[in-house]
Amino acid sequence: MTIAQNLTFEALKQKQQGAWTSGDYAVVGTTLQIVGEQLCETIDLSSDSKVLDIAAGNGNATLAAARRFCDVTSTDYVPALLDKARLRADADGLAVNFQTADAENLPFEENSFDVVMSTFGVMFTPDQAKAASEMMRVVRPGGSIALANWTPESFIGRIFKTLGKYLPPPRGVSSPALWGTQARLTEFYGDTASDIALHPRSFVFRYRSPDHFMDIFQTYYGPIHKAFLALDEDGQASLDADLRALIAEMNTATDGTMAVPAAYVDAVVRKA
Repeated sequence: MTIAQNLTFEALKQKQQGAWTSGDYAVVGTTLQIVGEQLCETIDLSSDSKVLDIAAGNGNATLAAARRFCDVTSTDYVPALLDKARLRADADGLAVNFQTADAENLPFEENSFDVVMSTFGVMFTPDQAKAASEMMRVVRPGGSIALANWTPESFIGRIFKTLGKYLPPPRGVSSPALWGTQARLTEFYGDTASDIALHPRSFVFRYRSPDHFMDIFQTYYGPIHKAFLALDEDGQASLDADLRALIAEMNTATDGTMAVPAAYVDAVVRKA
């Protein structure tokens, strides 16, 4: 990596932290709880496993693993999100170790965990290769990296592309949705994994209406919230129209509500 690339990644990371802090991802994240439960079932998570949840947000995978009586460490670089996860764990009477940590520079020793997990989290790291390497470093030989990642052509993948039309990412920064492809995971782990398996899944975004979805995501979902703030009035109107057109194209509801299927994968990487 060049010095210029490193500076780009660090600048983007600071912007991302601001974006995730500016909204309230927990409002959106809570609706995705089923994804964390499904990921634990995909890997047949055993009780007493030592689990690390990276970029845990408000704790969907964290809570799912803790409900299966695992020893869970939950991390994120946004402390406010961990506070929301801690409240959820306390409400359910679940014991979890919460720790602020950067996915690209994990404060754990090599081979420390049986399972490293992330649901729609680590895929947003600016330096994707560094984050991938860190996950492989801290999982034990024979252990698993388990990730829920949006795919490029999914509803969320297409939202990323729409946002990119208005606010192009810096040169050298890759789309988060590439984490949902076999090619990208093979690029990261082909030399260190004994197996890489992608399991197709679908999550349905269910809201009272497209207006309801837009209100929630524009207010609470960091990337969209920040995008609207960065645009002038005409840009905001155009972005709003593009997002609503995407929803109309993919909405399967016929009763005025919103039900948009979003493809993702449960990716399971076994460390050799």
